[in-house]
Amino acid sequence: MTDQMQRIVLASRPDGAPRNDNFRLETVEIPALGDGEVLIKAHYFSLDPYMRGRMDDAKSYAAGIGIDDLMAGGAVGEVIASNAPEFVPGDFALTMTGWATHGIAKPVEMRKLDPALAPITTALGVLGMPGFTGWYGLTELGHPQKGETVVVGAATGPVGSMVGQVARMRGLRVVGIAGGEAKCSMATEVYGFDACIDHRAFEGARDLREALKQHCPDGIDIYFENVGGKVLEAVLPLMNAHGRIPLCGMIAWYNAGNLGANAAMESLTAPRLWQSILVKHLSVNGFIISNHFDRYPEFLREVGPAIAAGQVKHTEDIVEGLENAPAAFRGLLTGKNMGKLLVKVI
Repeated sequence: MTDQMQRIVLASRPDGAPRNDNFRLETVEIPALGDGEVLIKAHYFSLDPYMRGRMDDAKSYAAGIGIDDLMAGGAVGEVIASNAPEFVPGDFALTMTGWATHGIAKPVEMRKLDPALAPITTALGVLGMPGFTGWYGLTELGHPQKGETVVVGAATGPVGSMVGQVARMRGLRVVGIAGGEAKCSMATEVYGFDACIDHRAFEGARDLREALKQHCPDGIDIYFENVGGKVLEAVLPLMNAHGRIPLCGMIAWYNAGNLGANAAMESLTAPRLWQSILVKHLSVNGFIISNHFDRYPEFLREVGPAIAAGQVKHTEDIVEGLENAPAAFRGLLTGKNMGKLLVKVI
């Protein structure tokens, strides 16, 4: 067994959009395995938009990544050494190894996987945190009712595609918003959305709103918010009274850095935003999925059979090589990925 590993650390904090030189690839010694610990060789790790926020030195729901510290993130891989009876070499597991070839974890920080039941990559996507996020946000905070209209931002990502497909299963009209014709075709042809609008075809929120009106003639009952920016500006005036907005993310603003003063937010002023919420009696609920994993078994009971039956589909965008993670992550923040973005380590 090798005694060295590779990892990517945060070399400097980005000012706006991350650059490749904000990251550094290192070769280091694998730490000694302590009592009750498990050594995992990563096969794949996940790239997710939330990681951008952790690169800033700003207070948030999770601690920021320190300079020279490992880029954090979930991974799936194989146990190659263990000092814990719960895991033996050859087992597969999900854990937080970060952007690295190897990681050490305790059993409480791991979930055992059975590759015979589902590909291990699904634990990072459709059956993992992103899929669960979409299911929970829609079902618990969106309160979907048959016949309603739901609009989904970032429609073809692993969160948005889950939202749309579960909504369709529950009898809602589903309209997606995505970046590019290829993604819009994926939303309708692969995921079964009723319609999808390419936000890149519209320079401003007003024109995007007019396009939305054509596909939402009865208004919008639920807006699953992944985006912010002009998409939120386009949607808000079309929300029906007592509409619901599960607030999951705001990728259009992430590269602002610390989400402070930001020219891109000037047109969506606080008075306008609060007035819309007030006069339409909207329910806006921000949520962090790590606070709700007690509902994960319920998610698996509903979605697992739907995947097996072909009712819920998923797409994976796999980039090979640890060294290519920074460029892939930068692309994720500008919508270049097609589906759940993963890095294949081996």
